[in-house]
Amino acid sequence: MADITYPWGHEGRYNDFPSYFKKRFAERIQKVSIDAGFTCPNRDGSKGVGGCTYCNNNSFNPEYCSPRKTITRQIEEGIDFFKAKYKAQKYLAYFQAYSNTYGHIDKIKELYEEALAHEKVVGLVIGTRPDCVSNEVLDYLEELAKHHYIAIEYGVESANDEALLAINRGHTYIEAERTIQRTANRGIHIGVHLVNGLPHDSKEDMLNHAIELSKLPIETLKLHQLQILRNTQMAKEYEQNPEPFYMFELDEYLDFIVSVIERINPDVMLERFTNQAPPGWLIAPKWGLKNYQFVNKLNNLLKERNTWQGKLFER
Repeated sequence: MADITYPWGHEGRYNDFPSYFKKRFAERIQKVSIDAGFTCPNRDGSKGVGGCTYCNNNSFNPEYCSPRKTITRQIEEGIDFFKAKYKAQKYLAYFQAYSNTYGHIDKIKELYEEALAHEKVVGLVIGTRPDCVSNEVLDYLEELAKHHYIAIEYGVESANDEALLAINRGHTYIEAERTIQRTANRGIHIGVHLVNGLPHDSKEDMLNHAIELSKLPIETLKLHQLQILRNTQMAKEYEQNPEPFYMFELDEYLDFIVSVIERINPDVMLERFTNQAPPGWLIAPKWGLKNYQFVNKLNNLLKERNTWQGKLFER
């Protein structure tokens, strides 16, 4: 191993996002989640109703998040939430709930600028859909990015239109690809999100989705296993017929993630591999493992197999 030089500049076997952040900022940075009251086009009737079949926003929204509170108050309560655990740090305002570019540009500006006005906020992370980002919004974010850390996270979820249709996503993969290209070269940090295990996606499909996305001008990739959550349309579908859903066993998913890491672009930073639903929300799969425990197992497996990110990547 002594003769291997990793392009990301540290000894880890993949290009991990936390290591980048330690270099990028002189102090610890923490995301503070915000629910700004946005919705989605597959919820409000413009493209559909009900939202994505797997989505239950309550399963990942912290208790302090509520659109009934101002942006400033949510930031303050978020800081108080993390203060006991972490000291002397700055924050990124994470517009997380639903599609946070889906609205009038004036309202978007008002909300983002309220967040950036907070003395401890150094930037924004904006979760949204690839079909909800106008050029006007991108032009605005490009201006903000000249003075702040601005990241946009696109929920791509799958590169298979049949899978996207099955989960009531309301957009196609080509829309995602085109939006990523429109966002590139603006100083905006681009992240994408994939769900592994959706109906109509084989394991080979999922692997190819990650490979193809890593060839696009993205900076970070978030992956997680499909989780069936209570009080969702998907939970009803799963109860009626579990066959279309790919429920990974833990060891199988670890092996799958190693295959992804080996084959994706080494320039792309990996931000997450799994999702962990709060107790009481999860129907399947039940691994009984925290995120950091999964990462420890993954690192051990990469060492055991003497492999690393991009080892088998073909440009």
